[in-house]
Amino acid sequence: MGDWVWDETLFEGASEFYTAGRPPYAPGWVDVCVEVLDLDGTGRLADVGCGPGTLALALADRFAEVVGLDPDDGMIAAAARQAEAEGHAERSRWIQARAEDWPDGLGTFTVAAFGQSFHWMDRDRVAATMRAALAPGGAVVLVAAPHVDALPDGPMPHPEAPTARIKALAERYLGPVWRAGRGTLPNGTPGGEGAVLERAGFGSHECHLVPGGRPLERTADVVVAEVFSLSGSAPHLFGDRLPEFEAELRLLLAEASPSGLFSRRQPSTEIRVWWVR
Repeated sequence: MGDWVWDETLFEGASEFYTAGRPPYAPGWVDVCVEVLDLDGTGRLADVGCGPGTLALALADRFAEVVGLDPDDGMIAAAARQAEAEGHAERSRWIQARAEDWPDGLGTFTVAAFGQSFHWMDRDRVAATMRAALAPGGAVVLVAAPHVDALPDGPMPHPEAPTARIKALAERYLGPVWRAGRGTLPNGTPGGEGAVLERAGFGSHECHLVPGGRPLERTADVVVAEVFSLSGSAPHLFGDRLPEFEAELRLLLAEASPSGLFSRRQPSTEIRVWWVR
């Protein structure tokens, strides 16, 4: 990540778009977690970099308590609202903090999960923290789309969103280098999670792929929300040109699909598990 330094604006303003815009995890991913991790309604889950609570709330019934940690106040507020709406308020806690500043007194966990968040962190430091926070037999779980996703071809009910044109439009406003908070990431975020977790003392590793591929119907509003849910096109990056950008984006989408509807393939979900050694 070069000399990039995290700052609190990374996902500023994105929380209201995140749940609507991000495609869901592949159907069946919860069942895979339940089987692999032997979840039985006991134990405690730490959802690290929880965003609006997507992962933690989907698994809340499988634990006695879930604790979500995220540095963005909007994400934490969204998670708390959704927990209340889904009836999980009593078994969930939401804490605004970076994983690097792990609060004292959170106790021991059986599972520490990262839903597309580990790459934003000081990974060696956070991995060591999770190793200390997990009970014997516990596990770190990374949930994300696979780097290479083999999805079926074939016709879909509606046009796909014009991703290349959307990217070009955003670059016209923000420049060609991926923006991330107040900095840039010309080479993207790092991989090599396995080596990081091995250094921290985690042992055996297993990987489970939950296949996607079914067509998802997306409205123009959902496509706009996905754009604003991304760190590289978070609303604050556009400054006072945000309304202008959104108007151009919506015009582009109307040209691409006069019905206002789009299709995309459901991404697959990869569940990688490292056990406490």
